Amino acid sequence: MLRLPRFQYVSPPTVMDALSARFELGSDAMYVAGDTDLYPNMKRRQQTPRHVISLAGIEPLREIHSGPELGLRIGSCVTLAQLAADPIVRRQYPAVAAAAGLVSTPPLRNMGTIGGNLLLDTRCNYYDQTYEWRKAIDFCMKKDGRICWVAPSSPRCWAVQSSDGAPVAVALGASVMLASRGGVRRVAAEDLYHNDGIQYLTKRPEELLVWYVLPPIGAWRASYVKLRRRGSFDFPVLGVAARVDFFPDGTVRDARIVLGAVASYPMRIAAAREALVGRPLDAASIADAADASFKPAKPMDNTDFTLSWRKEMVRVYVTKALEEIASQS
Repeated sequence: MLRLPRFQYVSPPTVMDALSARFELGSDAMYVAGDTDLYPNMKRRQQTPRHVISLAGIEPLREIHSGPELGLRIGSCVTLAQLAADPIVRRQYPAVAAAAGLVSTPPLRNMGTIGGNLLLDTRCNYYDQTYEWRKAIDFCMKKDGRICWVAPSSPRCWAVQSSDGAPVAVALGASVMLASRGGVRRVAAEDLYHNDGIQYLTKRPEELLVWYVLPPIGAWRASYVKLRRRGSFDFPVLGVAARVDFFPDGTVRDARIVLGAVASYPMRIAAAREALVGRPLDAASIADAADASFKPAKPMDNTDFTLSWRKEMVRVYVTKALEEIASQS
């Protein structure tokens, strides 16, 4: 049986109290919201904070606010189940609702939060094992070791970004609000992530993600599709988020195709945009965008299925995502 290490549990009532607790407790403290990622990691000794600061009692972080110019402002502690079922989200931002509804299983969506999903730790077959298993083969670069067992000659960690929400956030051009004792800063979702399995976030450890901000609705459509072995529970081995902006005549004004679970960050494919802009969203342009997405996708051998098959599925799932948008428009 895996057991949690000993730690002090702190439950502040406000954001300012949470920031003060993090300042006072120092680098041995970590925030926790839905408990679905940090606690399993602690059981495997991947993360071992001496203090855990719970955000569960901070009510403003569980709220959703909307407005014509505001777009949608979602508290970081809104649960994935709440996000997937919210009528405004489902009507105006169906890709966000779809991604939230595809995370894990109903019990975990009832606990897990959108903030936790956006900040999800990167994953790897070598890293996501028990402490004893990792010790037996020698620890990896991401925790306690010096070697990336996925690419032993590499100077960096290749753990994979496996969030369902992150590719959608990047595709939509969303942003996050990060609070610290020095104030609040707004960061574009695309700038929140690094292509490195260890230093995968630009968020500073002491900062708290308080709001997830979606852009106002306009002449654009978005979608999200996910590949995994089982129809529930599993993390994605490929996620494709797409956003397409249209001119009044139906041709593509702008587009974003973002791949998840093929790199340590949500990978935005510039060549796919170039294949779509100025053209109608039809079978020919979709096929060209799928081909353009296939080339830069280089999945590593640290998750499920074979590399060649996962790479080939990039074409299939980019096609699915764009066909879904075409059917909406």
